[in-house]
Amino acid sequence: MASASVKPHAVLIPQPAQGHVTPMLQLGKVLHSRGFYITYVNSEYNHRRFLRSRGGPGSLKGLKDFRFESIPDGLPLSDDDVTQDIAELCVSCTKHSAAPFRELLIRLNNSSENPPVSCVIADGVMSFAQRVAEELGILALVFWTTSACGFMGYLHFSELIQRGYTPLKDESYLINGYLDTPIHWIPGMRDIRLKDIPSFIRTTNCDDIMLNFDGGEAQNALKAQGLILNTFESLEHEVISALRQRFRRLYTVGPLPLHVNKLQPSNLDSLGSNLWKEDTECLEWLNTQKPCSVVYVNFGSITIMTSEQLSEFAWGLANSMYPFLWVIRPDLVSGDKVTLPEEFISQTKDRGVLASWCPQEKVLSHPSVAVFLTHSGWNSTLESICCGVPMICWPFFAEQPTNCRYVCSKWEIGLEIDANVKQDEVESIVREALEGDKGKAMRLKAVEWKEKVEEAIEHGKHSSGDLENLIQFLLTESKR
Repeated sequence: MASASVKPHAVLIPQPAQGHVTPMLQLGKVLHSRGFYITYVNSEYNHRRFLRSRGGPGSLKGLKDFRFESIPDGLPLSDDDVTQDIAELCVSCTKHSAAPFRELLIRLNNSSENPPVSCVIADGVMSFAQRVAEELGILALVFWTTSACGFMGYLHFSELIQRGYTPLKDESYLINGYLDTPIHWIPGMRDIRLKDIPSFIRTTNCDDIMLNFDGGEAQNALKAQGLILNTFESLEHEVISALRQRFRRLYTVGPLPLHVNKLQPSNLDSLGSNLWKEDTECLEWLNTQKPCSVVYVNFGSITIMTSEQLSEFAWGLANSMYPFLWVIRPDLVSGDKVTLPEEFISQTKDRGVLASWCPQEKVLSHPSVAVFLTHSGWNSTLESICCGVPMICWPFFAEQPTNCRYVCSKWEIGLEIDANVKQDEVESIVREALEGDKGKAMRLKAVEWKEKVEEAIEHGKHSSGDLENLIQFLLTESKR
């Protein structure tokens, strides 16, 4: 453990979206447990949400060596409690957040209240922070909060453009079977199709913001002093091996939730990362349900759907006759208020619970939960694997289709629902997952993967070893 006077000081800056905030905070907790002074940098918008969800202005005080700062994201001021438009956020942060971040680093380095900054760990899609740190002579690493396979997809966006796979010639290519085109040449990613590549390639516009932004940010990672991924060797062995050929320092330190769970009790235990206030009453309801009987439904922090799709999911769940816990954000329906049919509410009142947000790890680890109907975000996927819960996948965007492909075809712990969701399919897949032969096989595989992930974080194993290598690299460099 480093002494207080010479503590290494890591500044962590996530992209201001829930799926990025959570793993970055988990990494911060792990580094803090090893003697690092941590400064965690939110956007001002997300910092306000963070305070509201944690109980008010005083909720982040009293942490002497784990401090929170905030910088503007450049978007119009708002006190909404929703995820901001991702494309606008990416562009705005790149343009407007670099100067405030530079000022923050200079202020921290000139302060007598904290050690000088020894390293910056920047979100993979916040490369302006990487550049600012390097200009100030500070060690900079990047943390891509995606799966390894998702990151590998982004890394090859430029080649997909060069080879003419994207942009699409016209919108008919979205439905004419073109997306089923096999892609054989991405290292470590066998048996994938164009539809399995992160979804931003599904555009007809060569100037598409996300196609160019995410592809460019992935290339920027090659310039960093190290790349951190929240995954583990046995889960994505082929992709990780291919990435190690490209990156001089690659640290696969996941799953971070399990590393955090192993930490000694501290004053950080109560510090969660949810940007919405959690509804914990659902846990009491789960206590009343039979083991392995509940369908847990949560489409994450960004997914939006139409009112028609919401209705199809609702009636599919109702007609399956299984109990369900469904997390429904206020902004889940695009451009409209979330309204469920009154008949659905009355039919399911004795076996369905609706929540605005929940402590997901506690839900997934509950013995009554049988299957997770998910958007296939990486945090949700990892948490489900850690808890041994099979999945029903309805990917929305970004690398979620990539994760879905691996969950269903490579790891054999999931079933996919068609993008054009229909209630009959939802009902049949839920029934198959809970009582069919595929469901039984998935549950067995899920148990196997749970055992593998627990082994990965044991002392001396791959994930634990990479985490140790990362910490030692940061400690060594901080003394120079």
